[in-house]
Amino acid sequence: MRAMLKLVRRKGIPIINIALKQPSSPFSTSTSDANAIIHILTSSDTFAEATFLTKQHLQNSRKHRTLCSSIFQSLNRAKLTPQAFDVLVLAFCQLGLVEEALWVFKNHSFLPTLQPSNALLHGIVKTQISIPCGRVSNEILERGIEPNVVIYTILIRVFCNEGQMGEAEDVFGRMRESGVRGLHPDVVTFATLIDVLRKMGDLKAARNCFGYMAEFDVVPNAHAYNSLIDGYCKAGNLPEAMQLRVEMERCGIFPDVVTYNILIKGLCGSGRLEEATSLIEKMDEVAVLANSATYNVVIDGFYKTGDMEKAIEACSQTTERKIEPNVITFSTLIDGFCQKGNVKAAMGLYTEMVIKGIVPDVVTYTALIDGHCKVGKTKEAFRLHKEMLDAGLTPNVFTVSCVIDGLLKDGKTNDAIKLFLEKTGAGCPGGKIDSRFCSLNSVMYAILIQGLCKDGWIFKATKFFAEMR
Repeated sequence: MRAMLKLVRRKGIPIINIALKQPSSPFSTSTSDANAIIHILTSSDTFAEATFLTKQHLQNSRKHRTLCSSIFQSLNRAKLTPQAFDVLVLAFCQLGLVEEALWVFKNHSFLPTLQPSNALLHGIVKTQISIPCGRVSNEILERGIEPNVVIYTILIRVFCNEGQMGEAEDVFGRMRESGVRGLHPDVVTFATLIDVLRKMGDLKAARNCFGYMAEFDVVPNAHAYNSLIDGYCKAGNLPEAMQLRVEMERCGIFPDVVTYNILIKGLCGSGRLEEATSLIEKMDEVAVLANSATYNVVIDGFYKTGDMEKAIEACSQTTERKIEPNVITFSTLIDGFCQKGNVKAAMGLYTEMVIKGIVPDVVTYTALIDGHCKVGKTKEAFRLHKEMLDAGLTPNVFTVSCVIDGLLKDGKTNDAIKLFLEKTGAGCPGGKIDSRFCSLNSVMYAILIQGLCKDGWIFKATKFFAEMR
């Protein structure tokens, strides 16, 4: 290894690239060797190779925290370049090990560069770990780093998501003040604000923010328009949403599949299914390809109106367009037929999805179990329930509630009580709940109590009511 290091210093980086491509790279087995090479790579400003090597080294270890400590201590003892710590932070973030990246940052007072700083803040937001992003950003700024538009944008999103709009406004204000140094809010910053504001239901503020872009000579993009359109659709203001699509086209910003999917969902939610299908035809005219999400929305719309014939027709169009239906497609159709009592058609769709290699999920099984219970086929419902467990799926409260309700309607009250106790652990010593099953829920209690009352089991119903309280 010493000879290798000397060769690297003398010949440069190419030898590292050759070594990294070897199946049994010697760097992946020795922390000290890897650390030395990371130091050389960072000293030579070849950060991509250094980050690659660090990630490779981390991936070869199952004990990330132990290795994190080892790497950190080794680099610290060797008094390696601050860039080496940058690489560590970046590698950990790229592997999703944000807490380890944060540990490196907090345990060494180096001045991070922008890239790892951005990665660290973005990682904290993405993984939603219980660390205040604002506090970390303050530490970064206190170390003397000059924030860029990415850092400002991340902070604005964090504060908005946490409902701290005052802090978000302060960050935006600091960003505006920094404009004298050539730093201005960009379209991502505005799109972030618009997205957060419309999620909060403050469409007026979102629209004002949208109009504010012109003052900074920022041109809106499709994401900014889509966020605003989605907000108006969810608020039931479809005319305004449709007008924004027209405005997009007038400004030379072409609506994409996301835009159309949002509008189609809004129309379906308002019962305007014919207009929704017409919008799919419009997509064809402007060469925007519909996807499975597009048709799932339309299928769901017909399902909610009980028109399963048109739902199946919409599903057939996906095949014609070579769009593969997914588990959401089949689950919606299966539930639709189950709601109508047509479990034969539902099981036919279930068989079709399995043949296609689409794995049924909890929603699929719950729909089938509920459907069979409603038509009195509790034996088949139990078989499906067992099949679901054997597949490694955990039933939710609705799954078990369906079975309990079916048993009660079938007159099998004792079996319903037994299943309830089995799934919830109610009345058991210590009140233990099997982790394989759903958690205790008032919905299950309500169904059981209602069923017991109908069957005249008033004393039992009163007992369970007392436990629920």
